[in-house]
Amino acid sequence: MTFDYDLFVIGGGSGGVRAARIASAEGGAKVALAEESRMGGTCVIRGCVPKKLMVFASEYPEMMADAQAYGWDVQAGPLDWPKFRGKLEAELDRLEAAYRNTLKNAGVTIFDHRAVVVDPHRVRLADGQEFSVKHILIATGGRPFVPEFPGSDLAITSNEIFHLQTLPKRALIVGGGYIASEFACILNGLGVEVKQYYRGAQILRGFDDEARGQVANQMAANGISIHCGTAIERLTKVAGGICAIATDGTEAEFDVVLYATGRNPNVAGLGLEALGVKIGRKGEIVVDEWSQTSVPSIYAVGDVTDRINLTPVAIREGHAFADTVFRGVPTKADHELVASAVFTQPELGSIGLSEEAARDAGPVEIYATSFRPMRSLFAGRQDKVLMKLVVCADTRRVLGCHIVGPNAGEMIQLAAIAVKMGATKEDFDRTVAVHPTMSEELVTMRKPVRTF
Repeated sequence: MTFDYDLFVIGGGSGGVRAARIASAEGGAKVALAEESRMGGTCVIRGCVPKKLMVFASEYPEMMADAQAYGWDVQAGPLDWPKFRGKLEAELDRLEAAYRNTLKNAGVTIFDHRAVVVDPHRVRLADGQEFSVKHILIATGGRPFVPEFPGSDLAITSNEIFHLQTLPKRALIVGGGYIASEFACILNGLGVEVKQYYRGAQILRGFDDEARGQVANQMAANGISIHCGTAIERLTKVAGGICAIATDGTEAEFDVVLYATGRNPNVAGLGLEALGVKIGRKGEIVVDEWSQTSVPSIYAVGDVTDRINLTPVAIREGHAFADTVFRGVPTKADHELVASAVFTQPELGSIGLSEEAARDAGPVEIYATSFRPMRSLFAGRQDKVLMKLVVCADTRRVLGCHIVGPNAGEMIQLAAIAVKMGATKEDFDRTVAVHPTMSEELVTMRKPVRTF
């Protein structure tokens, strides 16, 4: 049977774009990609990239305060939000154009329409066009979720935060995950009065307890009012903004209420369930280790599969799919020991097992140190850095590495190479320290602080 396309990708985010490019440019396939919104997906348009630029912007007041402590005659004026937002939008436009050019240069046909699956070998665009296709790849990502409650329509999500016309004076962040915590830090750094409500006992659930505790303590010291064990009962519109009534009975007014309590896979209306594509209990597309669904001609990668919801993972999954199906190189995406970073202030970098998880796996030794870094110590700040290694007592292999402090994301990327390779504590010990640096502490911790 002759098909219009060898591969039709639905979704123009990082995973879908990588799969389309590799399948076309290196696999020789005839490929089309449909994207109903902006090319680049969540990461480029409404996630990692604009968020990191906002992180950078939010760090300058502290930098200028440090500069004064070091003797520089500098003063921080108010942030020109419209100027920053304009530059941010221009950068996103540039990146979107780069994504489009990458696809075009690879020979991929782009359709700026929503696409749905008609049958295992046919897709339909919103303009009515239909195409026969040999393989379909779903890479539609996820979307922020706001639960329904009285006044929930008054809340915004991370999608809207980048497009605010004015910077709020008072903001409430609801949620305790990395998105909520990052935006709490961003807005606080930009001069916004921030409260964060989280229904759990401590923010950043899933990360090492000691590490997330240190992040929370520093966030509070930086002026963020964190209320754990607290959720929203209702929101109401008032003359001064939005009144939030919490489950503990307290009331407070805010200019903006941002909900970051979870994300759902984007599967609604794609026509998958009618074809027998298995959908999980969270709404995710269920796939095997090759990213293949229960319908052999349909695959899925990225956040829509709810495996590890990180952009680099989606890219690896898309590349592995293209290698397997179109290049004749069977490849499985590796989901073991994936490092991650939380761009709070301070940052948190993590790979491998937390101390709590490692205890359940067998005998372990914990090496940890917390100290005031030279740069901020000289400036008179009370910040603390945490360096932590979780070591298997039997094999001596480093099972986990956790860093809290400036540039923790940069450091964990390099530490992740050693952990991924199976380095032992003795391998770390044999490495000569680079002095004076914060990261030298990773190779100078000689005695465990705890054993289990």
